[in-house]
Amino acid sequence: MQITIHKSGELSGNAKRVINEKLEKLETFYDRIERAEVFIKEDDGTAAKGHKVEVRLAIPGNDLFAEHTDESIERGIAEVAEALRRQIRKHKEKNANH
Repeated sequence: MQITIHKSGELSGNAKRVINEKLEKLETFYDRIERAEVFIKEDDGTAAKGHKVEVRLAIPGNDLFAEHTDESIERGIAEVAEALRRQIRKHKEKNANH
């Protein structure tokens, strides 16, 4: 899986490592993930303070998408990865019934 991170500004090495670990782990649940696009945005005033983390997973059919806002990028990506894991499970169950 190809992982692309979009962020205005520099991202710490630890944040990059956590993003890669969490997203690569999703491949254990579904091996047909083509790529992941990660968007990290600073607080724009509408969210509680922190970072908005959005991830779009490209899979055959419709892409999966999740977002979460948190003070910590690491916690935000953990929440997004969990939401995507649940979506992968639903996607696989839906396709297994057809």
